[in-house]
Amino acid sequence: MGFPDPNPSSRGQAAAPDFDAAHFRRALSQFATGVTVITTRAFRQSPADAPFVGITASSFNSVSLDPPLVLWSMAHAANSLPMFRGGSHYIVNVLAATQLDLCQRFATLKGDRFAGVDYRLSATGLPILSNALAWFECHNRSRYDEGDHVIFVGEVERCGVHDSGGLPLVFQGGTFWTTNPLRD
Repeated sequence: MGFPDPNPSSRGQAAAPDFDAAHFRRALSQFATGVTVITTRAFRQSPADAPFVGITASSFNSVSLDPPLVLWSMAHAANSLPMFRGGSHYIVNVLAATQLDLCQRFATLKGDRFAGVDYRLSATGLPILSNALAWFECHNRSRYDEGDHVIFVGEVERCGVHDSGGLPLVFQGGTFWTTNPLRD
């Protein structure tokens, strides 16, 4: 009696998925993620007059402490991909639960997403959003094309934490949440 190979990777390739895209998306949505806004500049002629670019992303993750590396990903179809791919730096702003409006603004608003938004400039002249729980100023170290996304690996040059703390904005199951400590 023949059985399927339990380790298809031993043949050098992955087995074909036994699910559709909707099922995969639903399964992925069960993993709770923090929400970030990633900012850079759309350099065209001179850096001083380049407009800011910002996007909402929940694909942020730590990679390494030494050197300090983080990663995030962006769809190939994203209009702002060339700005992030071509720029030397970006800021990852970790959103607080009180910043749902910023999450939605940077995910959906067309036009100037920074109009009326409170921020300060980083050492490289990029926007650090006010009241973000934390921020990471990254050198755009590596980019990897994988599937329908580009994975960005940033080398953190500077970072900060909001002094007053606060609860994070979390996305899970298609809904925005926050966290509370578990008690025994």
